[in-house]
Amino acid sequence: MSSEMPAENPLPTDIPDVEEKMNSNDNQVKKGEPGSDMAESIGVMSKRQMKKLMKQKQWEEQRDLRRQRRKEKRQKRKLERQYQLESNNEGSDRKRIRRDVVPSTLRLIIDCSFDNLMVLKDVKKLHKQIQRCYAENRKALHPVQFFLTSHGGQLKNNMDENDKGWVNWKDIHISSEHYNELMKKEDLVYLTSDSPDVLNELDETKAYVIGGLVDHNHHKGITYKKALEQGIGHAQLPLGNFVKMNSRKVLAVNHVFEIILSYLEKRSWKEAFFSVLPPRKGASPLGEANDSSKCELCEKEAGEDNSSDSE
Repeated sequence: MSSEMPAENPLPTDIPDVEEKMNSNDNQVKKGEPGSDMAESIGVMSKRQMKKLMKQKQWEEQRDLRRQRRKEKRQKRKLERQYQLESNNEGSDRKRIRRDVVPSTLRLIIDCSFDNLMVLKDVKKLHKQIQRCYAENRKALHPVQFFLTSHGGQLKNNMDENDKGWVNWKDIHISSEHYNELMKKEDLVYLTSDSPDVLNELDETKAYVIGGLVDHNHHKGITYKKALEQGIGHAQLPLGNFVKMNSRKVLAVNHVFEIILSYLEKRSWKEAFFSVLPPRKGASPLGEANDSSKCELCEKEAGEDNSSDSE
């Protein structure tokens, strides 16, 4: 008997590995599971598709915010409609009030012939005062016939430079000519605080002249002298009959203008003065000022009596 053992038959090389077969079957099952297509599609999704997906997600997340914004827009439109309605009503009221305006036949002139007596700083102040006069006359209940005469020089240059719209002003007569070339001599009355004549009543057939001069009292009495030289009427406002002032009685151009407008409406010099005069003038009713002076005098005398008694 031979001692050699017979050799075992080797396994065939073409027999598939059982483990590999099982793994392949598992993979096939997984591919067939629901959602596997989506996972596969995400893996191969392009950048454009990713952006689209992100936008869709953001759109859904901002749904409440969009709803709130739409609500705010509706409320805003509602408020705008309400405001427009109120504005239309106010406009109707303004038109109605404007229809009640009765223009006065009184002519009020600002004499701008003092241009060479003012420095540019004072010319600019005069320009602002004229602007104020124009604005007040436009909204007055009884607007006057407004004239600017001898218009030129520094004043015109300043207006051209800083207020180009003046050429479109309405209800005003602006002329380079002197007022005595535009008005009858007998109609003219120069308003000046140096005049001995007091203007108790306004004559609406007259043309009253206001000196367009900002001089800080450097040319005292110049308007009164001008009226005398030209042989025209002159008068001062009855300020001293109604008002006690801590400062000089010389008023700014626009203050004189506004006082006359106020008088035409109220027909009371006292009301006109106190509706226009600025607090810095320290104006007080003449009667009250006298009463306060008397009280101060009485208190002083009483104090002197008490001191003498104590001695």
